[in-house]
Amino acid sequence: MAISISGLNACAVLPSSSSVMLTEGFDQSAGDNVPAYIITTTHATYYLEREGGGLSSMLDKDGIDWIGFNNIKGSGWKGEYRGFPNAVHKQDGSYFHAMNASTAPSKGEVTVNKPEHVQIHFISSNGKWKAQWDFYPDRCDFTMLNVSDGYHYWVQYEGVPGGEMDSSDFWYSSKSNTRQSIKTPFDGDLPSPEWIAFGDEKLERVIYLYSHKDDDSPDTYVSRPYMTVFGFGRKGKEKYLNAPQKFTIGFLESNDYAEISHAMRLKMAP
Repeated sequence: MAISISGLNACAVLPSSSSVMLTEGFDQSAGDNVPAYIITTTHATYYLEREGGGLSSMLDKDGIDWIGFNNIKGSGWKGEYRGFPNAVHKQDGSYFHAMNASTAPSKGEVTVNKPEHVQIHFISSNGKWKAQWDFYPDRCDFTMLNVSDGYHYWVQYEGVPGGEMDSSDFWYSSKSNTRQSIKTPFDGDLPSPEWIAFGDEKLERVIYLYSHKDDDSPDTYVSRPYMTVFGFGRKGKEKYLNAPQKFTIGFLESNDYAEISHAMRLKMAP
């Protein structure tokens, strides 16, 4: 998927290995005229939807989109439900999701734009939810800064490992070193350090999610037709997170459990 910005292909203009580049344009794969902050690194290209405040696309270095959002009403698991972090859903509003028919708008502001760090703040239209995005050469951090009093949220990856949900997909987690079929559910609290990674047997790459806080909230994975549904702080349709917390999403160039587990500990070490 390519995107035109002032006559240039944003995906073709890659930064150096230690830099992060911010441009603005449209995520053409997400629907007509979907405005986005576009953050490009050598590991990933992130499309942060400007009206909803959530990721609509996340491309690996080969141009494969591991989210696959589109805003077609009624597309459900085939598009409109997908994204990250999809955090606030019918909890004093619906925020931090790429804009679909039920998402409420948020306002974004670029607060840091440096060669190795881009930071963008979002505030919900009701002023009660605040979030922070931090993009680095090797990862993206999402931090919930302010939670509406008396409400809860979750942080979810709803997407397509390797660009399409199929039988070659799998997941690993901090719970066990056994590779799990993409159809195998999980329901429980991931042990410290809390992480999960999704991959495709055809690729030497995974997308990983990491919680920077070891809490006792439930974490749940279920497969749906056409997409994954993993949530930190989720059990069924209940949300359990009610305080500021930071999470990381990124790509790792391996599908070996020992290497992934080791990398998680190194990346997130204080």
